[in-house]
Amino acid sequence: MPRPIRVAVVGAGAFGRNHLRVYRELVTSAPDEVQLAAVVEPSSSLREQAAAFGAPVFSSVAEMFASDARVQAASVCVPTIAHAALAEELLRGGVDVLIEKPFAATLAEAEHITALADSLGRTVQIGHLERFNPAVTALAAHINRPMFFECHRLSIFTPRSLDVDVVLDLMIHDLDIVLSLAKSAVREVRAVGIPVLSKKADIANVRVEFESGCIANFTASRISTERVRKLRLFQQSQYLSVDFARQELFAISVEADAQHKIAALMSAPPHVRAQMLGAYTAQAGDHPSAGLSLQKYDVPQAEPLSLEIQDFLQAVRSRTQPRVTAKAGAAALALALEITQAMEQHAQRAGL
Repeated sequence: MPRPIRVAVVGAGAFGRNHLRVYRELVTSAPDEVQLAAVVEPSSSLREQAAAFGAPVFSSVAEMFASDARVQAASVCVPTIAHAALAEELLRGGVDVLIEKPFAATLAEAEHITALADSLGRTVQIGHLERFNPAVTALAAHINRPMFFECHRLSIFTPRSLDVDVVLDLMIHDLDIVLSLAKSAVREVRAVGIPVLSKKADIANVRVEFESGCIANFTASRISTERVRKLRLFQQSQYLSVDFARQELFAISVEADAQHKIAALMSAPPHVRAQMLGAYTAQAGDHPSAGLSLQKYDVPQAEPLSLEIQDFLQAVRSRTQPRVTAKAGAAALALALEITQAMEQHAQRAGL
């Protein structure tokens, strides 16, 4: 029987404590599969809080390696600017890593970590936890050729994550999801972002066009009066809507019979279209939803972070690719940085 994977959490701030909580829950439910072996946190006050999770607490990765913790995998939950350096230290020490989003502060750092992990045969997963939202998992099964996305991610202001703008803080979740569903290279980016309560953009609106012709509109704000987490997409004969917070998936589809009628109507000579349309309306009884199928899918509820960490542990155990690879994380980061650059160019043109 394989031994439990010995894990560490590097960074015991808000994100790190959530990882610690999930790991402790997994240890309780499956002690033969995972053990919480260490916590790394430079802040003395946060180290005191982290001690409550029952694992040895260290002030640095080097101190952890000098102990008998024997860590095999780790969650990196520190500010973005430190992601690359700590990930490299862990990888060189033989530890697989789950890095909180965004992957790194620069694309060069992300590419370096990806190449290093490949050369060492180590696993890197990027923490885009919305990919593990059960509603998103259900959505992926219904995708054929999406042509238009509308994404809204609004949050109430908090002082966390102010080292990055709203694109890298919030919008990057939706960028990652749309990239995974659109499966097309980016052709053009237009963006505007405005700093309101911090020194970096707190609200942003973005339009991305893909080589496939698909268009995606993104709105993200961390100064809203309400929390909104929604994605809507349109593809041939279907509209799909995801509510991330409620973990709900809803669809409106054009029924096959209605599709045939529309095709016949469009191909008919102009002088007979009115007659055909009148006949169709009479058959439908003037009901506005005639020819449409409305469905709310049964989505099993689960915590995305728990599913993400379980996926990471499975990748470590089986030496297979995690759902959100380093390559996927780098792609989302590249698009986010391109958006940030477009926002800066817009600000210069507008004299802001």
